[in-house]
Amino acid sequence: MHFKLILSLLLAGLAVLFVVQNVAVVEVRFLLWGLHMTLSLLIFLLFAGGIAVGWLLHSYWAYRSKAPESSSQSANSVHY
Repeated sequence: MHFKLILSLLLAGLAVLFVVQNVAVVEVRFLLWGLHMTLSLLIFLLFAGGIAVGWLLHSYWAYRSKAPESSSQSANSVHY
């Protein structure tokens, strides 16, 4: 069997084991809202949110590093 297939099956098995062991329903309260969900779903949503925030921040920093240092030079130059 290939290494990637074995690794994928191992990670899938660990994910199933994680979900099975964390089926307890917890209450999440924030300001005026409250909702009930399983602990595994809560952890997954927090993980996915962290990945999304990290991706957005990385994209923003990459955009800022590629942007020109100052636009005043182009504003002062005259093209004929």
